[in-house]
Amino acid sequence: MAATPRGPSPVSPDARPRLTVLSGPSGVGKSTVVAHMRKVHPEVWLSVSATTRQPRPGERHGVQYFFVDDEEFDKLVANGELLEWAEFAGNRYGTPRKAVQDRLEAGEPVLLEIDLQGARQVRESMTEAQLVFLAPPSWEELVRRLTGRGTEAPEVIERRLKAAKVELAAEPEFDVTLVNTSVEDVSRELLALMKVL
Repeated sequence: MAATPRGPSPVSPDARPRLTVLSGPSGVGKSTVVAHMRKVHPEVWLSVSATTRQPRPGERHGVQYFFVDDEEFDKLVANGELLEWAEFAGNRYGTPRKAVQDRLEAGEPVLLEIDLQGARQVRESMTEAQLVFLAPPSWEELVRRLTGRGTEAPEVIERRLKAAKVELAAEPEFDVTLVNTSVEDVSRELLALMKVL
């Protein structure tokens, strides 16, 4: 499935890389696509978020996340050091601005994998960023993915499906839509948009 361009055409190939933001509804496979893409092209820099949640077993500070307490997170927000931030399930997550800007200035391709709220904040603070929406092949397929685990209570699933409808309705706000029919194909299309291929 080819990318569907929206908005202005990309900058010329000799210009420095743009920040690429990947977003889409929960369950669409964003993390799977990013993991596959970085296995093939490890030079793509994926921003590491700051979070107030506690580390899970095996997670390391500065690798999966920058683990900070509420006071530190408040300072990051107050000082404008986060490109975007959101609260999810009682914890806060945010993208450190300086690291993203440093990588872009060094000419490296930078990818953010964030939710809809974060993508909207990035669009406001970095208008030149390229926003990519990852869509499911169909609503039925997304429902299957969100309910397929069979480990969550019906009210949790209902809440996720409701949120997914809101997220899908935001697709026109994005520059490009990629349909996740194949992880390999979407990874390739995303790399081409980022001018890595």
